[in-house]
Amino acid sequence: MRRIAIMIVLLITPALALAQQNAPPPPPAPKPGSPAIYKSAESLAAALKIAKATAGGMTTSAVANTDQYRINIVHRAQPAAAIAHEGNTELHYIIEGSGTVVTGGKIVRGGDGKPATIADGVTQRVKPGDVIIVPENSPHWYSQVDTAITYLEVRWLAPK
Repeated sequence: MRRIAIMIVLLITPALALAQQNAPPPPPAPKPGSPAIYKSAESLAAALKIAKATAGGMTTSAVANTDQYRINIVHRAQPAAAIAHEGNTELHYIIEGSGTVVTGGKIVRGGDGKPATIADGVTQRVKPGDVIIVPENSPHWYSQVDTAITYLEVRWLAPK
């Protein structure tokens, strides 16, 4: 079974890389002085409904994405691997659900099909209304999901 999974990853990875290379670049951010981008409560509720409708561990529904920032509603039904984003700072505003997030420390690559984790990070329980700000290149990991966690994710370019 493990060999089959490895073969699938080896076959799919180049296709995903090609798709990302061929994907159109995100649109540019509005110029200074432009009108604000407005998203109604109804449009955010619709994005949340879309994010929740897809089965799986994590789904994302775009709110506004440009070359300078990404704003999404993310729905996590289960824990995932630890990750860090080069060049981006993130803010997570917990809308619903609860669980545990680990930040900082060092990413430890998983073996035998297990996801990456974090060693020596800071563990924090999260619930609706909480905010997490993840600095550029900082490992972060939702290590435990008590009830499906949904959050507004705002990711922007870290200042040089």
